[in-house]
Amino acid sequence: MRNSVAFLVSVIAVLLGLGLAVLVDDGACRVAGLPLLAALALFGLAVQWLVFVPSYLRQTEHYYDLTGALTYASVILLAAGLGNPDARGWVITTLVLIWCGRLGSFLFLRVKRSGRDERFDALKPHWGRFFMAWTLQGLWVFVTLLAALVAVTSPASSGWDVWATLGLVVWAGGFVIEAVADRQKSAFKADPANQGRFIQQGLWAWSRHPNYFGEIVLWTGIAVMATPAMTGWQWLGWVSPLFVGWLLTKVSGIPMLEKRADEKWGGQADYEAYKAATPVLVPRPPRRTAR
Repeated sequence: MRNSVAFLVSVIAVLLGLGLAVLVDDGACRVAGLPLLAALALFGLAVQWLVFVPSYLRQTEHYYDLTGALTYASVILLAAGLGNPDARGWVITTLVLIWCGRLGSFLFLRVKRSGRDERFDALKPHWGRFFMAWTLQGLWVFVTLLAALVAVTSPASSGWDVWATLGLVVWAGGFVIEAVADRQKSAFKADPANQGRFIQQGLWAWSRHPNYFGEIVLWTGIAVMATPAMTGWQWLGWVSPLFVGWLLTKVSGIPMLEKRADEKWGGQADYEAYKAATPVLVPRPPRRTAR
């Protein structure tokens, strides 16, 4: 992809994000003449672009995931400060901070240990492609947060209800699954005896990507919690978990990792048996191998 084409993709991404923000915003608050959600979207993008400059000059992707996590935290805190959240909104804000604190530190330490992130090998040398990656992360942050932002900036007047409780339970389930899966894989890779092998134990015996399943579930929980705050175009807040699911299953998550795994272990009997017996995403008990 040429730099000019990549830059055009970045421009389209910015316009899509701002258009969605204007459409969903309830108009109750404006910042510097902009609807609040549009201002939050621009703030998130600005953070990405600010960190992109030194990252490109130094040709490093080490701060990409950390910047994403810090953007999640700063956007949700800014939304809470500018809005008027009720109990539901403050709990959602806290859940987002817990999630981005755990995942952001986990991803940052992982790339520091490994020294590189293979996803960026073909992007870093080209400013347009690398800039596109940072811009798309800004869009990712905003769209993923959309349901949470609706609840935080346009709180429901009904207070805490069954939707809030149900969503909290769903979020907690997804968070635990994701955290346990990440911990299990980190411990597996840290054992020298597992060098060159693939994980197929713990939650990874139930799903080939249990961490992604947990990610989709927890953002679904946030959307469930936010549901009573949605009216009119704000129902587009449900784009949040759908977007996360689409991105992880069709774009940058599972397809890339499955391809990489096939290149490493494809054709090996144990790997092919694992693929045949283990679902890609939604966990289920492992099948017993016939004797």
